[in-house]
Amino acid sequence: MPLSVVITASIAWLVVTDLLAPLLALPGVTDAAEAAREALAKAHRHRTNLRNWSVTAAESAVRGARASSSLDGGGLRLNESGVEADDPILAGALRVNQAMEGGTTSLIGVWRRAPLQALARLHSLAAADMTDDARVNEEALGRPRQDADVAARLDLLARLLTGQSSAPAPILAAVAHGELLALAPFDAGNGIVARAISRLVTIASGLDPHGLGVPEVYWVRRADEYRAAAAGFASGTSDGVANWLAMSCRALEDGAREALSIAESAS
Repeated sequence: MPLSVVITASIAWLVVTDLLAPLLALPGVTDAAEAAREALAKAHRHRTNLRNWSVTAAESAVRGARASSSLDGGGLRLNESGVEADDPILAGALRVNQAMEGGTTSLIGVWRRAPLQALARLHSLAAADMTDDARVNEEALGRPRQDADVAARLDLLARLLTGQSSAPAPILAAVAHGELLALAPFDAGNGIVARAISRLVTIASGLDPHGLGVPEVYWVRRADEYRAAAAGFASGTSDGVANWLAMSCRALEDGAREALSIAESAS
């Protein structure tokens, strides 16, 4: 068979094969994804979120940033300007969540046409105040480690998340989150970026278009379980992956309840 035919057939197989499809057959995953979708849809239908979603989205961004910061050892408290100036982790978490606040169109557009550029932008925001850390210099902001395996996995992940998989959005968000935690492509700020990409996927996919959900609160309340589940996903075992996916969906569902609480408070 001519080499050109082999190459063409291989490319066609890669294009039509949905590498994430087998995940939907794992126990409990499909039901958990549907429960997350329904919960977020309910949050978006709340009367406050129909009229004043920009207010509730801003509160979601702040709550999510504080929880994400805490998971990486950062602070929770904000000063009058909205940032705890001496806490680079919290400052970075606030910047990344505010960059997506309410479904900001510029970053969503970059994600849809060039997802790795969006990833780089989020890392630059997350780690901007970490340049005093010996691991991070300004030139490293937004730049993954120079490693062929890292580059290949990021490229595959970007393609799966932006069109090469028909998996439902809660599963895509979970895979993005888990893979970035496992890969840790940057010298610092990987947790903040992983959780931000998960949030970005839910916004860009239309699952949570205004970014109202706060799944980060679920994670920080179960920090040890979160880390154990992430390690299970990284192990690649069926049980480990299934547990991470189901837990990620529960976080989205719980984050939707947090969104309803925010909406009620703003009524």
